[in-house]
Parts: sequence; structure tokens; C-alpha cells
Amino acid sequence: MEWIESVLGEKLFNRGESYEDVLRDGQVLCRLMNKIQPGSVAKINKSGGQFKMMENINLFQQALKSYGVADLDVFQTVDLYEKKDIAQVTTTLFALGRTTYRHPEWQGPYLGPRPAEENKRDFSEEQLRAGEGIIGLQAGQNKGASQAGQSLGATRKILLGK
Repeated sequence: MEWIESVLGEKLFNRGESYEDVLRDGQVLCRLMNKIQPGSVAKINKSGGQFKMMENINLFQQALKSYGVADLDVFQTVDLYEKKDIAQVTTTLFALGRTTYRHPEWQGPYLGPRPAEENKRDFSEEQLRAGEGIIGLQAGQNKGASQAGQSLGATRKILLGK
């Protein structure tokens, strides 16, 4: 809520008013997207019935995807409009906040941690060969380690044809 208010530069959430109720008609989300990427939502429906409000949410979702938010991070329209999964709506907003790091033209506030970037390493053939002789001891010593004689609990049963 604070991030949305700081991006838009106005107070949106009043005491006693729930987060999902403020976002439900999609107008705040469309304005947020237009602030982050100007012109990404061409027309925001300010009045009309349920269909027009759900259309706002759909326009916001399309703008998110074109901005670079992964499709699997985008909530379904009913998640917000019918308050089915508000946590997924929040996850989408965090995904948008992370995606803003990848756009150098965005100078506004960020939300969440900076995404990791590629850290490609090139090892020489000599370095790769040196690593083959090392035995990893992360789990402790490995001398004499085997599973011989282990019979904990019941044995595994595989049932075929059921």
C-alpha cells in the first residue's frame, strides 16, 4: 500500500478501508501502471458496471505482461474482483516492483529485492580437472559411508495394476 501511494504521490488508503476494496475496481492499478510506464493503459474506465471494472483489471494485466512481468506472476481477474486470492494480487505487485529494477528509465521507488543478474564464469580446462579430484565433505566425513545394513521401518511396496 505504501509503495503504491509513493509511486502515485497521493494518499489512497484510509483507516478502516481494506486494501482489496481500494484496488478492486482496477482504477488505482491502471494509474499505477501508467505512472511506471506512461501510456501503457490507454483508457481507464471510471464508471460503469461490473464489466467495466473487470476490464480495468484486464487492461492492467495486459500492461504488466508487456512491461515484462512473467505470466505466472500475474493474478487472475477473479482473484481481485471477487476477492478469491488477495495474496496472489500482492505477489503480482511485488513482481511488478521487482521488474522495475530491469527498466533503467524508472527512477521512482522500488519494491522488493533487486533480481539477480547473470554471473557467467569461464573456467579453464586445468581448473575443471583440478575440481574432479576433490571429494565434497559438506555433510561431514565420508569414510566408510554406505547404506549396507539399513532397514529402517517397513520396506517399500510397489503395487502394480491398481
